[in-house]
Formats: sequence, C-alpha cells, structure tokens
Amino acid sequence: MTRVFVLLTLLVAGVAAAETPMTVRRLALLVGVNDGGPGRERLRYAVTDAQAFGKVLSELGGVAPADRVMLLDTGRSGLLDGFARVKTLVESARASGMKRVEVLLYYSGHSDDEGLLLQGERMDYGELRRNLMGLPADVRIAVLDSCASGAFARRKGGASRPAFLVDTGSQVKGQAILTSSSEDESSQESDRLGGSFFTHHLVSGLRGAADVTRDGRVTLNEAYQFAFHETLARTERTQSGPQHPAYDIELAGTGDLVMTDLRATSAGLVLSERLEGRFFVRDEAGVLVVELMKLPGRPTELGLAPGNYKVRRELDGVVSEAQFALAEGKRTPLAPTDFTSVLREATVSRGGAEVRQDVRMMAPAAEMAASSGPRKLVPFNMGLLPGVSLNSVSTSGPVENRFALGLMNDGTALAGGAALALVSNMYEEEARGLSMALAVNTAGGNVRGSQVSLALNVANEDLDGFQLTTGVNVAGGNVRVGQIGVGLNIAGGRVSGTQLSAALNVAGEDMRGVQASAGVNVAGASFRGIQASTAVNWVGGAASGVQATVGFNRAESVRGLQLSVLNVSGDVTGAQVGIINVGKVVNGMQLGLINVAEEVRGVPLGLLTFEEKGQLHLEVWSSDIQLVNAAVKFGGKYVYTTLMAGIGPDDRLQRFTLGLGLGVHIPLGTRFWLDMDLGGSGVHAVKQPFRGSNLLAQGRVMFGFQVAPRFAVFAGPTYNTYFLFDGQRNKLTTMPVGEDFIDDEVSVQYWPGVQLGVRL
Repeated sequence: MTRVFVLLTLLVAGVAAAETPMTVRRLALLVGVNDGGPGRERLRYAVTDAQAFGKVLSELGGVAPADRVMLLDTGRSGLLDGFARVKTLVESARASGMKRVEVLLYYSGHSDDEGLLLQGERMDYGELRRNLMGLPADVRIAVLDSCASGAFARRKGGASRPAFLVDTGSQVKGQAILTSSSEDESSQESDRLGGSFFTHHLVSGLRGAADVTRDGRVTLNEAYQFAFHETLARTERTQSGPQHPAYDIELAGTGDLVMTDLRATSAGLVLSERLEGRFFVRDEAGVLVVELMKLPGRPTELGLAPGNYKVRRELDGVVSEAQFALAEGKRTPLAPTDFTSVLREATVSRGGAEVRQDVRMMAPAAEMAASSGPRKLVPFNMGLLPGVSLNSVSTSGPVENRFALGLMNDGTALAGGAALALVSNMYEEEARGLSMALAVNTAGGNVRGSQVSLALNVANEDLDGFQLTTGVNVAGGNVRVGQIGVGLNIAGGRVSGTQLSAALNVAGEDMRGVQASAGVNVAGASFRGIQASTAVNWVGGAASGVQATVGFNRAESVRGLQLSVLNVSGDVTGAQVGIINVGKVVNGMQLGLINVAEEVRGVPLGLLTFEEKGQLHLEVWSSDIQLVNAAVKFGGKYVYTTLMAGIGPDDRLQRFTLGLGLGVHIPLGTRFWLDMDLGGSGVHAVKQPFRGSNLLAQGRVMFGFQVAPRFAVFAGPTYNTYFLFDGQRNKLTTMPVGEDFIDDEVSVQYWPGVQLGVRL
C-alpha cells in the first residue's frame, strides 16, 4: 500500500510539473526603414509594417511594451544600437533568473543580395547574422521583409527540422529565419493592402487565420505556411511577378514554437462554419488588419483588440459587408445573415489596369449605373442645378467638358479647361484644369490643376496643383504640390509640398515639405521637412527635419530638431529643445528645464535630468565649510545635475546652504571614477533665512572608489569663491582666506578647500 501511495504521489507531481508553464520572456527588435538611400524608390509601408507586426506581438505574442525595441527610419548605427539594447535586455532577463528567453527580429525595408540598405548605409548579411547570433537567447527568430532577403536564409550548414515560440513541454533551442522572397526576387508592397504582401499575410495568420489545428494557438510553422501560400497567390499576377517566401531553420529539441495565443486577447471574432469566401477585416480607422480565404465546414477565430470593425466578403463575384463591435471579454460570432450585399463598379486606372471599387450603397444589381464607359465630349456646359444643364440634355452617359459656367456645374470630367460657378462645381471622375466656386468644388478623381473656393474643395483621389480656400480643403488621396486654406487642409494620402492653414493641416500618410498652421499639424506616417504651428505638431511615424511649436511636438522617432514647450519622441538623433523633453535613446542633446530619457548618448542639459540608464545617487560628505553636507546627483551617464544642502554643528547650527550644480562623470576603469562639477549655493542664517545677499561658487573635483554596486567613497579638493553683498563681513571656513573689496558694499573671499564623503 505504501508503495502504491508513493507511486501515485510521484505520478501526480510529474503531471503537475508537466502542466506548469515554462517561464518565458520574449523580446522583440522591430525595424522599419522606408528610405533605402539614393537611387532607391522610397517605400510607403515599411514603417507601418513594423508597427503592425509589433502590435500583434504585443496583443497576442507575449511581448511586453518594455521588451520591444522599435526602430523607425534608422541607419546602420541605429540598428547596431538596437541590437545592443536587446542584448542588455536578454542579459538582464538571464540575471533575474528567467529560465527561457526568446528574441524576435523583424525588418521591413530595402535590401539586396548582399545586405540591408538603411538610408544609404549597408549592413551585410554576415554582420547581421553575427549580431543575431550574439544575442544569448534560447531561440532567435528573424523575419526579413525586403528584396532578395532569401540570400540571408541560405544554408550555412544547419539542418532544417520540422516544428517551430513554445508550448509547456518545449525544449527547442536555436534559430529560425523567415524571408519574404527568395534571393533573386523583389518583395512587393500594395496600396490596396496598405503594406507589403508578406507582412500583411503573416500578421493575418498570426491573428488566427493560420490556426489550421483550431487549438487557439498559431505556431511559426502554421504562420509561415499561411504567409507563403497567400503571398504567392496574391503576387502571381502582379507586375513584378510571383514572390516566394523562404526559410532556414536551425533548431533542436521537441515541441512547437508558438508565435501567438488567441486566448491572450480579451476580445475575438468568430467566423461561423457556414461562412465562406475571402474576408477583409478593417478597424475603425479603415486599416486592413486581417485578410483570409475561409472554407465552409469549420469556424475560424481571429484575435483582435476591442473596438469597431467592418468586414467585407467576396464570394463568386458578389460583395457583402457587415459591421460589428468587439467588446472586452467577449467572442463575437458572425453568420451569413449578418452580411448585406453591396454593389461594386468596374473602373480603369490611369495605367489601364482594371480596378474593382465598392459602391457604398444598398441596391439591386440591376440598378447599378454604368459610368465606366467612354466619355462624350461636350465642350461647353451651362448648369443651373444638378441634372439641369447642357450636359444632361446632350447625352445620358459620361461627359467631358472643356469649359463650364453656371450656378451649379455637374459632369463626369473636366479636362484641360475651367469651370466657374457661383455655388458649386461637381465632377465625378476627374478635374484637370481650374475650378472656381464661391461655395464648393468637388472632383471624384484626379485633379491636375487648381480648385479655388471660399468654402470647400474636395478631391477624392490625387491632387497635383493647388487647392485655395477660406474654408476647408480635402484631398482623399495624395497631394503633390500644396493646399492653402484659412480653415482646414486634409489629405488622406501622402503630401509632397506645402500645407498652410490657420487651423489644421492633416496628411494621412507621409508628409514631405512644409506644414504651417496657427493650430495643429498632423502627419499620419513619416515626416520629412518643417512643421511649424502655435499649438501641436504630431507625426505618427518618424520625423526628419524640424518640429517647431509653442505647444507640443510628438513623433515616433526624430532625426533633426524638436523645439517646443513639450517635446515627446521615441529615439532622437539630433536635439530636443524645450521646457520638458521626453525621449527614448537620444543621440545628441536634450536642452530644457526637465529632460527625461531611457539613455542619452550625448549631452543632457537641464535643471532636472532623468535618465533610466544614467545616474541617481545620494552623497553625504564633510568639508571645510560644513560638517554635514548632502546632495542628490541625477542625470546621464556622463553629465549630471546635483542638488546640494549643508549644515554644521561647528557653527552651532546657525547657518545652512542650499545650492545647485552641473558636472561631468568620468569612469576610470571598473571601480574608479572622477566627478567634476561647478555649483552655486546661497548661505542663509537659520533665524532669518533667505534675507542675506551672497553667493558661494564652488569648483569641485571628486576621486571615487566603488566599494560595492551601491556604495562608494570619494575625496578631493575644492576651490571656493564667496561673494558678499550689502556690506556683509563673515567667514565660512577655517582655511586661510584671501579677500578683495570691490567697494564698501561688495567683497570677495576665495580659498582652496577639501571634502571627504560617501556615495549611496
């Protein structure tokens, strides 16, 4: 009986141990670089791809915000710094007793068959592999979405093994490399997807589309297989041709490497068994977050954050849509009855390729208007009301005008002429010329000239030229020259030129040029140029250039200058100048009253400087002036601010000092260091504080020895200059003092001194 009890006890303990999840810490280095350098076309979505990949890792992949290192539009030195930061995180995790550490590297940008191309600089694949191998983690996963990235995944003697972050019994160690294309192929990005084909489908797979086993977890193998087949299928008919993702696996051990856990999110979308077709899920901002082809017969669960969404289904040429809200802690099911049919019309792009566009109206298919046929030329149009014009009596189909005059002009296209109206000019497809109205100008397509209005100009797609208004300018697509308005300028796409307004400038994507406003400037993606406002400058991605405002500057990362009352950014290469400066890794200068950063590789100058990897010490010492002195030192690794105070029983506690200093810290090996600072203090009487007029200026040199990590001793000389005003005559030290009299009211004392103390 005893033997049976012992065996049962051991069996239960073994099962419990097997079910105890392994302690895992997952770190991520995320790199997105749109600029490959001179001669390389600037990418549009490398930065946003890195952000999307980082978002899914945070929501479903177990990567904490503090364990993400995000580098946007960085160069070679920035990437090397990123590897160093991740290595420090890995070593810290190891030192804290973490049993298992995993690292994910993601890169989206330009490359060739020799290496990565970062803003005109190169990191060859050998150097990249050495930096990756130098991370002391159990598993290292690299995902490269760039041209010819398959060259990085070529065999180096490793053996490919099946199975790829980890289940509870996994002992897998080694590295895995996934690339978006083979070594001789281009990696492609799509305006329709708002990102690259490979990353888009990889993220879709990680959100649950790749979960073929329906266990609520997506392994690396599942994610790769899904991304491979979807990328290949969606690029077979593109201009650049099919794109074949590649991989190189050098792993040993048992178990599957689990990339995402769909149960990690508090909300989810369930596509029911009866649903089939290709599904496109967009968030409230219109960003395509998941795309998948679903077969009938089994449900599919997608891990998404709480919020409002819209999903489109394409099946046998029929398009339908559904809108839904995902709530905290709930799984929301969708069935065929939740979808409503919508129309879509065929149009032809300017390059001649057919484009399918949804018509956002509910109607039977027979009622769809065929507006995509050839346009009939009606040289002159006179319009009173929409439908009451020469266009409407000339033909029932699409028309093209050279000149239009009236109260309200309407037509299909304005090509190479002008339209003048007292109320509005409305063109459904394109307006190439001049539109002038006292109220509204609208163009459903491209504009290649000017729109002038006192109220509202709207162009649903690209705009080449100017929109001038005293009210609102809206361009749904890209703007290549400029928008000038007294009220608002809004561009849904990229802006290359100038936005000037008295209230608000918005570039939905990249901004290249100048945004100047008396109110707010917003660039949804990256920014390069000058932002000037009196309130807020906001950049959703990387900023290169100058942000200047009286109020608030914000950017994901900065290469240049931020000048404002409050500056907030991620990594900074350049300078932040303001009252309050907040950054992550700062390569350059922070100049302000309050500076906050993770690390400053340069000069932080401020009254209060707080650096996560810098200094924060309490010092207590004795000197020839005061028996007891204390100071708080804080700041960067090499530049610090010190707040000082002192009092001494040697003068019967009749006086005290308060002061501020600025100094430099110089490491001298592993245990020795040297601090030098300049400070100024006021000397005050205890009974009548802050009434005297004097200044004690000190230059101090401190040689220190680090006895323990949080304990050091130091000593050194000082030189003191004591300015006395208002006819004061008193002595602070027992040392020999020299004294000069400037006049009857002002005297100066000076002497060398000494100090001895400890640092905690």
